[in-house]
Amino acid sequence: MILIIAEKPSLARNIAAGIGKMQRADGFLYDKNYIITWAFGHLFSLSDIEDYSPNSSGRWTLENIPCFPQKFEYKLKRDKNNREDAGVKKQFETIKTLINREDVDTVVNAGDSDREGEIIVRICVDKAANTKKVFKRLWLPDQTPQTVKAALSEMKSEEEYDNLANEGYARTFMDWLYGVNLTRYATLKTGTLLRVGRVIVPIVKAIYDRDLAIRNFKPDIYYAVLSKAQTKGEEIELLSREKFDKNSLKKAQELCDRYNAAEAVVTEKKTKKDSLKAGKLYSLTKLQNALGKKYKMPMEESLKILQGLYEKGYVTYPRTNSEYLAEAEKDKIKMILDGVKKLGYPVEFKTGKNIFDDSKIEAHSALTPTYKIPQKDALSEDEKKVYGAVMRRFVAVFCSEECQVQKQEIKISVGDLEEFSLKGTVILKQGWTKYDDYSKKDKILPDLEKGDRVNIDFKPVEKETNPPKHYTIETLNNYLKNPFREDKQNIESEDDAEEYRAVFEGLELGTEATRTGIIDNAIKSGYISLKKDVYTILPGGEFLIEALKRMNISMDKYKTSEFGKALKKVYRGELEIKDSIKLAEDEIKRVFENKENDDGFIGDIAGKCPLCKKDVVRTKFGYGCTGYRDGCKFSVNNVILGRTVSLENVKKMLETGESDKIDGFVSKKTGKEFSAKLKLENGKTVFDFN
Repeated sequence: MILIIAEKPSLARNIAAGIGKMQRADGFLYDKNYIITWAFGHLFSLSDIEDYSPNSSGRWTLENIPCFPQKFEYKLKRDKNNREDAGVKKQFETIKTLINREDVDTVVNAGDSDREGEIIVRICVDKAANTKKVFKRLWLPDQTPQTVKAALSEMKSEEEYDNLANEGYARTFMDWLYGVNLTRYATLKTGTLLRVGRVIVPIVKAIYDRDLAIRNFKPDIYYAVLSKAQTKGEEIELLSREKFDKNSLKKAQELCDRYNAAEAVVTEKKTKKDSLKAGKLYSLTKLQNALGKKYKMPMEESLKILQGLYEKGYVTYPRTNSEYLAEAEKDKIKMILDGVKKLGYPVEFKTGKNIFDDSKIEAHSALTPTYKIPQKDALSEDEKKVYGAVMRRFVAVFCSEECQVQKQEIKISVGDLEEFSLKGTVILKQGWTKYDDYSKKDKILPDLEKGDRVNIDFKPVEKETNPPKHYTIETLNNYLKNPFREDKQNIESEDDAEEYRAVFEGLELGTEATRTGIIDNAIKSGYISLKKDVYTILPGGEFLIEALKRMNISMDKYKTSEFGKALKKVYRGELEIKDSIKLAEDEIKRVFENKENDDGFIGDIAGKCPLCKKDVVRTKFGYGCTGYRDGCKFSVNNVILGRTVSLENVKKMLETGESDKIDGFVSKKTGKEFSAKLKLENGKTVFDFN
């Protein structure tokens, strides 16, 4: 008998559909050749610190951290109240019994096709303490019966996935070391539960840094050099690349005078017909970007819907980081196209490096529909939005109707001072733009020919610098994919080599499989908020980042990417698990070097108490007078009306009697934000609106 262990019951049912009619028993399905059982996702979790210290009181304490296990142990997952979960225990006993049946000679890992799914089943098999069976891997790019049937006939030895498993174990162990040790350390030091993780912190910090830049932004004046004048009855706008600061109006005017004294002539005109390419197929991130932009759909929601569509067999594996298909998938794509044609879409099979490129696939190909098309009323409204986005992009990429455009470029020289370029595009034939989202409007250029003189009237135009923009679902995702490149608004760039290099080297913050859940945890932890599709920092997030900074816990994008690169080296077999663990341990040891002498916020002196003249220091609740033992009750809360009060503002208030103007207070009565200074009156902190 062949025993298949699926990651979830839904996957077990889909595998059974690919095999044929099966009988049901308690906790498994079977026929004459196969037994299919399942986990509930993770049946096991890593042991807690207390499990490595049998005599521990169970309370969090600085005495038993940092904890660096000689060997990481797993235990059956407990319920939310930390009690034994009877359902989990029963299902594992079923798996254990089935593995050890004498008539079972082959065990198949049918975890999700990623590093996490790889180790979920391996841990179950390892805990069942059986090493005598043949161990194989069922790798499913989608969950349709046809794919299941084909994959069952092509199973490889589980050994071929050892590097993927090693990466999964290394990631799990590193995240445990960081999460457990530093969460306890930061929580004990601050008196506030702080969730410290290898990826969650740099994500929160990115939003914190952006929001602080917006909050502290002071607009500045500059002068642009602009001409708006009529030629042949049309207004022609020419904007110079030259800019002048607010103190250089005279220089800006002088340049305008020189330009206006020169002659403006059309030196070149190009017109050509071209075809406009559709965007690439979707990776998970790019699909979430599109859904966030169009429907304001949170990442957690879009992934949940996409996972459901995958489990129903309508789309391919969702947690993919690639926008390309594998060369070996051409026959499969032809079959899917046959089904899409029956829906009335004009599609045809195409090849090309913009669609099929093995070099840009790490484990999974781009998202596509499968040959299984949902019936008219099979999907909910939200499912239709997600499935529709995947289908429309697939149709656009393989559309048989070209999108034809006319491109124009006119170059205008103003003497020998500057050359201006006007570019325009007009759609002549819609092609794929009829089916996929395309929002760019036609840009028609003025009716000018080479040699025409152009009227000009250059003037200095006063403009104001703009603050940075808050992160959106799209811009945050783009940043996390490669935090070391410039922020690019164009997500459909032709040259994506840099992006894929970042993914394959481990430079990204989080992965396609984990990023959504980590951002959702940051929202649930009260660190960031998501309204429509805009992320902003919350007081809890400000407190987290500022507290970690004071405790010298460095978890920025550089540190996180360093560990991400180590995980990729484990995946490529260039680094052992123990070496990646040592990197994490060394960094944690550095944080703990001064734990005996470091009192967290104590010693962060803000100034002298206005009542008793003793030191005011940062505490776990805010800022308090060290003379409290003598009865002094002076204090300043850490958070006032939803706004974290910085150490710098408390220092200024103690020195001068008032803080700088602070934005972002939220009225309890109206719920609206307001700005004010804080000032001291008889030892109490009050608002100053003057």
